Amino acid sequence: MPSTISNISLTYQVPEHLPIAIYQCDTAGNITSYNQAATKLWGRVPDKSNRYTGAYAIYNAAGQALALEEHPVARTLRSGVNVDGEELIIERPDGSTANVMAYCVPVLNDVQIITGAVNTLIDITEQRTGERKHNILAAIIENSDDAIVSKTLDGIITSWNNGAQELFGYAADEIVGKSITTIIPVNRLNEETDIISKIKLGQKVDHFSTYRLHKNGHEIPVSLAISPIKDVQGNIIGASKIARNITRQLEAENKLQRYAENLEIFNYVGKVVSENLDVQEILQKVTDATTLLTGAAYGAFFYNNIDENGEFYTLYTLSGAPREAFEHLGVPRKTKLFSPTFSGIGIVRVDDITKDPRYGQNSPHYGMPLGHLSVVSYLAAPVLSKNGDVIGALFLGHPESAMFNEEHENLVAGVASQASIALDNAKLYEEVQRLNSKKDEFIGLASHELKTPVTSLNGYLQIIDRNLFDGDRNKTFVKKAIAQIGKLSDLISDLLDVSKIESGQLPLNYTQFDIAQLVDDITEIMQYSTKSHRIIICSEAGDINVNADKQRIEQVIINLLSNAIKYSPESGHVNITVSKNENAVSVEVQDFGIGISKEQQQRIFSRFYRVDDIASHISGLGIGLYISNEIIKRHKGSLSVTSNAGKGSVFKFEIPAIQA
Repeated sequence: MPSTISNISLTYQVPEHLPIAIYQCDTAGNITSYNQAATKLWGRVPDKSNRYTGAYAIYNAAGQALALEEHPVARTLRSGVNVDGEELIIERPDGSTANVMAYCVPVLNDVQIITGAVNTLIDITEQRTGERKHNILAAIIENSDDAIVSKTLDGIITSWNNGAQELFGYAADEIVGKSITTIIPVNRLNEETDIISKIKLGQKVDHFSTYRLHKNGHEIPVSLAISPIKDVQGNIIGASKIARNITRQLEAENKLQRYAENLEIFNYVGKVVSENLDVQEILQKVTDATTLLTGAAYGAFFYNNIDENGEFYTLYTLSGAPREAFEHLGVPRKTKLFSPTFSGIGIVRVDDITKDPRYGQNSPHYGMPLGHLSVVSYLAAPVLSKNGDVIGALFLGHPESAMFNEEHENLVAGVASQASIALDNAKLYEEVQRLNSKKDEFIGLASHELKTPVTSLNGYLQIIDRNLFDGDRNKTFVKKAIAQIGKLSDLISDLLDVSKIESGQLPLNYTQFDIAQLVDDITEIMQYSTKSHRIIICSEAGDINVNADKQRIEQVIINLLSNAIKYSPESGHVNITVSKNENAVSVEVQDFGIGISKEQQQRIFSRFYRVDDIASHISGLGIGLYISNEIIKRHKGSLSVTSNAGKGSVFKFEIPAIQA
């Protein structure tokens, strides 16, 4: 109620339909009349027990319970003085509350005696709720770690919180009233134009990653969220901007990206060097990888090796620099600087090698040799063999200081470990290759040298055989000797074939012939000399022409049939089948003998491999199938086996058919 109204006459009637709560009490505080707005505010209809108020409970503005005698109505009835706008909190029966302003005036009779009081309650709940929300929001904004800024549509800054000061370096009194372009890099001013255009359309801008300027001039990576600011009529009058520093996020993302890239390179290097047996290529891959992983400007790998004469020599590879840059400098010596690496003590990392006390102490250069690439950052790691010997060293350099860190040390150590295993394997492979070469050389030489005397011996035995009478008992021994010489000659021929295959000098003389007829001829000859087995041709008669080396194909078929007979001693027959399809001609030889296990099938075509555990009593060098496989491969065909131990085997070769 307005403060100018000091009292109300006795005949005052409470306005029923006013939207403001009004009620009247007598001198005892009993409620005598009230309007609908009052019952709505109280949340109930008052009864006779209510004094001074119809509320369930009442509190002062601070939320403390208010004694009835301190109620504005009670005070007005006692003193006759108006209560002109006192804030109270009333509680309804359902537990909800409302903030009200009480305006209480006394009711006087004609002789100015107090006969009651009228109290008017104005509901200010929404106002107080808005104020609380505003205060909470203001506290949040002011204490936020994010920069929260408001600006007009013209880009003039109107508010600036502590987070903005922390992020951009400007205090509020320095920046409020200035253009937002103060903190935008020149090359990004167009972003502000685009942002304001969207804001004017009522659109939000979320998670916009960009850069903004600090007071000292350096750029800060930020993520922006911008929303329109509207007035009470809903008109867009400005923009609210939240800027979050994403430096750590970007660093984490970059670190994760580097980790993923390094892991990919590390895995690639591990795969490549483990699959590679060429020393020079391993050295180059390792040098390139460590240079890339560490960000070095250049890298070098020095590898100590021993030649077949037992003399040391050094191989080296470079990355990031031409070979000419090092050729005139020679190999690093075991000076104080290089000694920890060449001695295998551990990794050496120096931020500035020119300031290291070990640097520049040795003649003749006393520092970097003339023409040497500039090296300031230095990282070196020994490469150790499995027995702990130093077999090489990785050196990485950069012309700027402090370019290498602990992460780079770990990466180089990992690659060096992989390189060590790969180099050990390569060295072992080189040794095996060298021994194989010696062996092949010996086989070729021995078989060549044996061929002539064996041929002569066979000739002499043939002459002796012809000059002996049929009844002479020596004739039987000569026949047996000739047979053994034949076997020896076959073995020597096989060894010569192996030597030719290894040297790539196995010649093939292609002619067209009927392979089915060849099988018939071979079967007839072998059946004549084989009494233990019957050789059964399972294919139908007919011409099957091929373009191949007839002698070599005959050699393969004889080998397969001989093996089938040899490895099926308890069986009475072997099968051979010739067939043809559109693209290939195939020959299958099936036996019903001891068979071959799955594991042995993978190695059966290897040179000098024999299934000794099940056929140790059977003679042979284990090269027949190797030679047969190589002959078929040189015909652009394939030789395969299908077998189960104890159930026999099927050997099948295919060679291309003559295209019509």
